[in-house]
Amino acid sequence: MTSSLLPHASSQEVAPAVSAASAAPAEQPAPGARTLTGTGVGQGVALGPVARMAAPLQAPGEEPSALTPEQEHARVQESVVAVAQDLAARGEAAGGTAQGVLQAQAMMAQDPALDKAVRARLGDGATAERAVHESFEQFRRRLEQAGGYLGERAADLADVAQRVIAHLSGLPAPGVPDPGHPFVLVAQDLAPADTALLDLEKVLAVVTIEGGPTSHTAILAREKGLTAVVGVAGAAELTDGETVVVDAAASAVETSPSPEREEEVRARIAERAAAASAPVTPGALADGTPVPLLANLGSPEGAAEAVERGAEGVGLFRTEFLFLSAETAPDVAAQRHAYQQMLEAFPGQKVVIRLLDAGADKPLPFLTDADEENPALGRRGLRALNAQPEILRGQLTALAEAAAATEADLWVMAPMVSTAEEAEAFTALAAEHGLRTAGVMVEVPSSALIADQLLARTGFASIGTNDLTQYTMAADRLLGSVAELQDPWHPAVLRLIGEVGAAGARQDRPVGVCGEAAADPLLAVVLVGLGVQTLSMAPAAMADVRAELARHTAEAARAAAQAALAAAGAQDAREAARAALADVSR
Repeated sequence: MTSSLLPHASSQEVAPAVSAASAAPAEQPAPGARTLTGTGVGQGVALGPVARMAAPLQAPGEEPSALTPEQEHARVQESVVAVAQDLAARGEAAGGTAQGVLQAQAMMAQDPALDKAVRARLGDGATAERAVHESFEQFRRRLEQAGGYLGERAADLADVAQRVIAHLSGLPAPGVPDPGHPFVLVAQDLAPADTALLDLEKVLAVVTIEGGPTSHTAILAREKGLTAVVGVAGAAELTDGETVVVDAAASAVETSPSPEREEEVRARIAERAAAASAPVTPGALADGTPVPLLANLGSPEGAAEAVERGAEGVGLFRTEFLFLSAETAPDVAAQRHAYQQMLEAFPGQKVVIRLLDAGADKPLPFLTDADEENPALGRRGLRALNAQPEILRGQLTALAEAAAATEADLWVMAPMVSTAEEAEAFTALAAEHGLRTAGVMVEVPSSALIADQLLARTGFASIGTNDLTQYTMAADRLLGSVAELQDPWHPAVLRLIGEVGAAGARQDRPVGVCGEAAADPLLAVVLVGLGVQTLSMAPAAMADVRAELARHTAEAARAAAQAALAAAGAQDAREAARAALADVSR
């Protein structure tokens, strides 16, 4: 099979060989060829043999235990601690967004309510393996029935249960296969623990049956610069060893590619690799209009890669990594050290740091309310911080001290702002702590609709398109069953972004985007046309976005934006924007 001889399919990490605004030439499909569709992550393309993720472990038997309940519980505790430590270590090794996700999963493994349920079953004579299986499954079903954020956590809990049972049984933890050659990984979905540490020398691409564009799998794949197509229902029929093309730019998986198609893919990979060696330049449109490209980072460790890939600063530094594994809020000194590390990597450049965004899928025992029935609509972000002002003030103090010790241009923003009063109060509090530039995230429709009032009271707006999409479309961004609604291309979402862009121009305030939408090269052009001035993304996406912006003028970007706004749905908006750019370029 020639695919195993290909160079590592890292085309996802470099500028596209063909414009995202143009389609590849059509060709006659090979006999038996099929095209499966999903949601592409990035612009990469890969060619290789399929390796499917192994099936989950079988449910343990129901035979009674030969040990005492105390002995069995000691076994459970040992395995739970080992799994939690392994997840935490994987997070530490992965860094970035993955670290926070895996730390949350490690906390889940040690949940006291689960331990109580396990103890009850052990008291009835069950083995440790069976007690873990039944208890975790009971809680998994509850989460699944709850839906939303809690529903998405059901898959994470199932993964923890598999790892604990494997440890108890002396079996390898479930995970990524190793066929001994480069391969395309096909799975129902990927646990964060698996996605975070994928070997990019072996995994050419990832295809999942479940998941949406802003699922953990998609976000971590984009952060790693890995070609992926998620939510591919037909992928269940793919078999080990068959050759497929994974074309993230086309959101497609092609089976039985013809020799001509294989050659075309190899050429595209080679062209993208050649483009990667071109000198890195600042983000700009074809007419010279600057569009600074900033990095989304989840820990200071990612700064070096961002600089190497040409980041012109940081548009979103997530501070959750400092808090998620802690039982109490870290003190000012610990926070200052981490912030100073980040700021020192970008002397003289803008670094936007988001205050702690706890709640929803990131609960913290010392900050958020564990009894909220719908945490996505409860005390999240600034709401949670306002309820615990000592944590808010401690973070602002640490940020001010870090800024004073470095030469970076620190901007601070509050998450989950819904009202003009919240924006005004936060901006005043930041100024009280000596922070010169404070702004807000626009993540809910209310903020977009009153953007003029917000921007009259604060320094800047950064649009979080992941949350703005889910709240606008009433579709949980982590729930695969509504993945088709989690699309920032929807004209309703674009219209809200346009409202913020226009308000920024009227109020003379900067407006940026720091959601996953900024990493979509074609959508990046539309965002600029809607009045967005800066784009922040995973560093791996920068080359693709930089190359696409350089193909179009500001006039063309505005034409594409207007065409997308006039569309009826997300897919229509994509096609309308692509057609508008093609018309302007003629």
